[in-house]
Amino acid sequence: MAEAVIHPSSAALERDARHMHDDKPVSAGNIAIGVIIGRTSEFFDFFVFGLGCVLVFPRLFFPFAPDPVTATLYSFAIFSLAFLARPVGSFVFMWIDRNYGRGTKLTTALLILGGSTASIAFLPGYESIGMWAIALLALFRLGQGFALGGAWDGLASLLAMNAPQNRRGFYAMIPQLGAPIGFALASILFGYFVYSLSDADFLSWGWRYPFFVAFAINVVALFARLRIVASHEFGEALENHELEAKPITEMLRVHGFDVVIGAFAPLASFAMFHLVTIFPLSWVTLYGGQSPAAFLFVQVLGALVGFATIVLSGFLADRLGRRQQLLIGAVIIAIFSFSAPFLLDAGSTGQAAFIILGFAILGLSFGQASGSVSSRFTQAYRYTGSALTSDLAWLIGAGFAPLVALGLASNFGIIFIGGYLISGAICTILALVLSRTIDTVDVPAKR
Repeated sequence: MAEAVIHPSSAALERDARHMHDDKPVSAGNIAIGVIIGRTSEFFDFFVFGLGCVLVFPRLFFPFAPDPVTATLYSFAIFSLAFLARPVGSFVFMWIDRNYGRGTKLTTALLILGGSTASIAFLPGYESIGMWAIALLALFRLGQGFALGGAWDGLASLLAMNAPQNRRGFYAMIPQLGAPIGFALASILFGYFVYSLSDADFLSWGWRYPFFVAFAINVVALFARLRIVASHEFGEALENHELEAKPITEMLRVHGFDVVIGAFAPLASFAMFHLVTIFPLSWVTLYGGQSPAAFLFVQVLGALVGFATIVLSGFLADRLGRRQQLLIGAVIIAIFSFSAPFLLDAGSTGQAAFIILGFAILGLSFGQASGSVSSRFTQAYRYTGSALTSDLAWLIGAGFAPLVALGLASNFGIIFIGGYLISGAICTILALVLSRTIDTVDVPAKR
C-alpha cells in the first residue's frame, strides 16, 4: 500500500505561534504597518534596479552600444524581464504555499528577492567578463521578478477584511503607500552618491551601495510579515478559506474573465507609474534640462506629493465609490497626456511641473488600483486571483513602459508618450464599463 507523501511544512509552526499569540490580537494598525513595510521593500528593490538602468547599466554593461540611447534601451529590455518572470513565480510559489506553508513561501521568496538584488552589487562590467556580465544581470533581474511573484502574502486582503464597511477605500490605499516610500528611498540613496562622488567613483563602486541596502530592508520586511502571518487573525482567515492558496488553473476556470478585466482595470495608473519614475530620469539624463542628481531630488518631492494623493484617494473612494474613483483617475490621466510631453521637454521648470503633477495624478488613481484587482473574486479564490491579476496588470501596464516610451520618444518625438498614456486610460475606462462587480463598496449615504 502506497504511503502518502508528507511534505515538511511551516504550517504547524505557524499554528503553534498563533496559539501563543491568542491573547495578543493584532490591530488593523499593526497589519497596516506590516503591509507598508512589505510593499516598501518590494518597490525599493525594483526601483533600485530601475534607476540603475538609467544611471549605471548603459555604461557598465552596454559600452558597445552605438549611442547612449540604444544602451539605455538595452537596459530597459533587461528591466522588463522581471515582469515576465513574475507570473511564473506566482505559479510556483502558490504550489509551495499549499504544500509547505505560507511562512516557507515568504521566507524563500524574500531571500531570493533580496539575494538577487544584492548580488547585482557584486557584478563586474562588460569590460571585465564580456557577455557574461549581461547574462548575469538578466539572471538576477529574472530572480527579482520570480521572487516578487512569491512575495504576495495576503496581508492587504487581511487588512481589507478588518476594515470598517464605510472605510474600505481608505484601507485599500494603504498597501499602495509602499510605492512612493520605496521610490523616495531609492532616489535619495542614488541621488546622494551621484551628487557626492566623481563620475568615475560612482561608476566604479558608489552605485553598488543601494543594492546592498536592499537585502537589509528585505530582512526587516520578512520579520514584519511573518509576525502578521503568525497572528490569530491571519490563521482565522486561513481556516475560513479567505486567504487560501488555490491552484491557478482551478482559479482561472472559475474566474478567468475576472482576471482579464482586473488586469486592465488599473492600466491607466500602471502605465503612468513608470512614466513619472524611471522614464523621465532617462529622458533628462540623455537629453538634458538639469543634472540627474538634481532631478532625482525633484522626484523625491514628487513621491511625497504622490504619497499625499494616495491617502486622499482613500477618502475620495469612500465618498464616491471605488469604480467612480478609478474612472475619474483615468479621465484625469487622459487629460494630462496632452500636456505631459510639452512639460517634459520644457527645461528644468517644465520637468519639475511634469513630476509634481504626474505624481499627484498617479496617487489619485494608483491609490485604488489594488482594490480594483481584489474586489472581483469570490472569497475562496481572492488570494490567488488577486496575485495573478496583479502580475498581469503590472506586465501589461508597466513592464515595458520605460522601453516603449523611450523608444517612441527618441525615434518619433516626445509627443508619442502622450499617446502611450491615453491608451492606458482608454483601456481602464473600457474595463470599468465592462465590469459589473468591480465596485463592491456602495457610495455612503450623505450625512
